[in-house]
Amino acid sequence: MPLSRSSSKFVHVMYAVMGLLLLILLACGKSDRSSAPSSESPPAVTTSQQPLGQWSPVIDAPIVQVHLNLLVSGKVLSWGLAGVPHLGDPATSAFTEVPAPSDVFCGGHNFLPDGRLFVAGGHISSDHGLPNTNVFDPATETWQAVPPLPMARGRWYPTNTTLPNGEVVTMAGRDENAELVLLPEVWNGATWRQLTSAALALPYYPRNFVAPDGRIFYAGEGQQSYYLDVAGAGRWTDGPRRQFGSREYGSAVMYEPGKILYAGGGDPPTDSAETIDLNEPSPTWTLTKEMAFARRHMNATLLPTGDVLVTGGTSSGGFNDPAGAVLAVELWHPATGDWTTLASSAVVRVYHSTALLLPDGRVLYSGSGEGELGPEADQRNYELYSPPYLFHGARPTITGALPPSAGYGQTQVVNTPDGAGIARVTLIGLGSVTHAFDQSARLVPLSFSRVATGLTINLPASRTTAPPGPYLLFLVNTNGVPSVGRMMLLR
Repeated sequence: MPLSRSSSKFVHVMYAVMGLLLLILLACGKSDRSSAPSSESPPAVTTSQQPLGQWSPVIDAPIVQVHLNLLVSGKVLSWGLAGVPHLGDPATSAFTEVPAPSDVFCGGHNFLPDGRLFVAGGHISSDHGLPNTNVFDPATETWQAVPPLPMARGRWYPTNTTLPNGEVVTMAGRDENAELVLLPEVWNGATWRQLTSAALALPYYPRNFVAPDGRIFYAGEGQQSYYLDVAGAGRWTDGPRRQFGSREYGSAVMYEPGKILYAGGGDPPTDSAETIDLNEPSPTWTLTKEMAFARRHMNATLLPTGDVLVTGGTSSGGFNDPAGAVLAVELWHPATGDWTTLASSAVVRVYHSTALLLPDGRVLYSGSGEGELGPEADQRNYELYSPPYLFHGARPTITGALPPSAGYGQTQVVNTPDGAGIARVTLIGLGSVTHAFDQSARLVPLSFSRVATGLTINLPASRTTAPPGPYLLFLVNTNGVPSVGRMMLLR
């Protein structure tokens, strides 16, 4: 029966009201989703493609995270110039104050073989460094000052490197009187010793790595590279010169044992990048393909796939100009040398920015500010980046427990229902990042074989390949999707 005019008008009004209510409900749902704390978990992996990756909303932090360290507990220890160090939980976005015995701002830091964080030096004032040494224990979530004696000289902007024997060498920086510290010092777990025959002036936070022969390889920032032999009183020898000049505040990573990528840096900043293979009889620096953007104050982060993610920085000249900030991230592929431009972050991050790989495969991107040079804002916040691999299908899973520590040359059974589809197994040292350089992370591919319950992996036989300390173990499938990383101490 046809509706009357009044009935028809009533029906149209009802449809209009229902439509309005539906729009309100959709808008509320969208608002709830955008404000939800995305730090609780990574996005659900799906077969739909997300070729550029995905950024979380900006999440508040209590401090500017100038120093950023992933601990074996899975928590992140950070500190800046203002305030005290904080322990953050990426799963909940919760922070807890953990005051240090002395000011650790602008110290050098990396991990001891037992997984504790080792911090050498610290802050008196600009260019003036403390001789103090402090250790953070993730098991007790407390700091301890290392007795009985401090270093021979203060250190402000030094680099720490864990040696194959588990000792730590600290070099460069400025002392209590703002004088350059020329002699490296080695911590053996109980005392410091100076390398009295190894005087050399180096830039702040030298980009140092353990070479395949056990020496320390200084990759830059200066164009001339060097090798340091820490035996006895120490000795420097010249290495090859890089293709590009000064890469000040560029970033360098060891993306495979003995293989280093050095990208960006300089004034004006460069888009160039170069590599070296220290396993070769006569290593030389070779230019790889250029980034899409010139960058200074950038961060390079190793990913479980073996690719390298580059974040942030500025393309403008001068020490630190946020006007030229680069928001898009880029991904370097070692097999081809190609760079892929990915999604852009929301926040400008230049000097004092930091980036850190998390066990779930995302990258925590934070910092920027608290600098005396340049009009940048203090960024008390962070963002979480989900690389494209988290949208390429289901993750492989690791079932059952792994031993908390393992020895060199051992084999380890890793239980997984996805063993048939695993293409790559990688170890990545836990990150310890500041001033555009990770002093701890390095990637080590592992050989493996398939067994009934999953995989048998072969741990590194050489301490120069993988110096002792904490690592993340990842399984990567044929789609390039990583498992959630498992912590492991290699000792």
